[in-house]
Amino acid sequence: MKKLVSIAMAALLVAVAGCSGGGQSSAPAGTTGSTASGEKVTLTYALWDKNQLPAMEEMAKKFNEKNPNVDIKIELTPNKQYWTKMEAAATGGTLPDIFWINGPRIIKYAANDMLLPLSDQIKADSIDLNNYPKALVDLYTYDGQNYALPKDFDTIGLWYNKKLFDDAKVPYPDETWDWNKLKEVAKQLTDEKKGVWGIAAPPYGQDGFYNTIYQSGGYIISEDRKTSGYDKPETIEGLKFWTDLINEKASPTAAQLSETEATQLFESGKIAMMYNGSWMASAFNKNEYTKDKVDVTYLPKGKENTSVIHGLGNVISANTKHPKEAWEFVKFLGSKEGAEILAKSGAAIPAFNGTQDTWLQSIPNFNLKIFIDQATLAKPYPISKDTAKWAKLETELMTKAWAGQMSVEDASKELAQKMNEMLSQE
Repeated sequence: MKKLVSIAMAALLVAVAGCSGGGQSSAPAGTTGSTASGEKVTLTYALWDKNQLPAMEEMAKKFNEKNPNVDIKIELTPNKQYWTKMEAAATGGTLPDIFWINGPRIIKYAANDMLLPLSDQIKADSIDLNNYPKALVDLYTYDGQNYALPKDFDTIGLWYNKKLFDDAKVPYPDETWDWNKLKEVAKQLTDEKKGVWGIAAPPYGQDGFYNTIYQSGGYIISEDRKTSGYDKPETIEGLKFWTDLINEKASPTAAQLSETEATQLFESGKIAMMYNGSWMASAFNKNEYTKDKVDVTYLPKGKENTSVIHGLGNVISANTKHPKEAWEFVKFLGSKEGAEILAKSGAAIPAFNGTQDTWLQSIPNFNLKIFIDQATLAKPYPISKDTAKWAKLETELMTKAWAGQMSVEDASKELAQKMNEMLSQE
């Protein structure tokens, strides 16, 4: 789900453990959504992950049982088209009543009055925000107002193919691994004749170089969101970790990874290891090849032992014609009952504290606990007011660096210069 945060999620130490409590867990949410007149109301709810669609449909069904006058129309749009569609809808004043949002977009949509502030409703209904990791609450707070109830969170792990390790008689990766060990084993597991590589090194941020940048002591954007960190030596070191793997032929080339995505190669037994998110657990469990041949463990350590955390939220369009009913649905989505439905599906780690164990039990064949453990040491997904602008440039320049069309150093310094210009205008 990708594809995969704080207002800059501040200095993040996420407390994902804890007991559920407060206003939401004391009574079922979503019990007052019907209109006073009894008229039929249809709310549109937009999302992008097909793996989570069954859970979202079940939530909509449960809500409708308690609110028979409110129908939920789910609109699924693939991630690659989702934000193009949302941008067009925002411009035309036709945003869905409720929709998924992520860290990179929250400030832009909130600052431009596209979203309904929720602080008053949260206070009136005694919603206990301590039921969610503080980092996610902070992520969806702008200018003192809450704009979303947290839906889920995700961290990154090292997924590996047990069969390829077994065939090579190499012990599985574990929490003792560091960068050097990863590189050593990746080379050992690479077999050019069979078209098998030890690891995939695509030019991805959240499930790739953001993690190694943080692990090397670098940063993408400063905490005040005014300065790029791409020209820092530590950041460049975190980027070169990946290009070195390609240059040493332990990973497919950038061209090969552009032809066939890393996930497809992993699912067909052509990749021994890959960095990817907790959101892949459900898909890997359903795939006939990966469901019993792969597992996941902690990211190898760099100078620091950390990774990236992100999470989604449910927001309400400022232009909704049914703000009361929309709030009742968002409240249900953010409730313990809603989180349990999501957890049982295995599609994502629910944000509601105390429900993560259900997610762990949903797919017992994978070591999913590592994603929960890593959240306590994770750092925020980098954002600013208009993340999309510099993120696009980031993709363009890093793709060139990965392809060898320019050096990592030159790409990083150019990105830092142009990114600083963009940030100065926000």
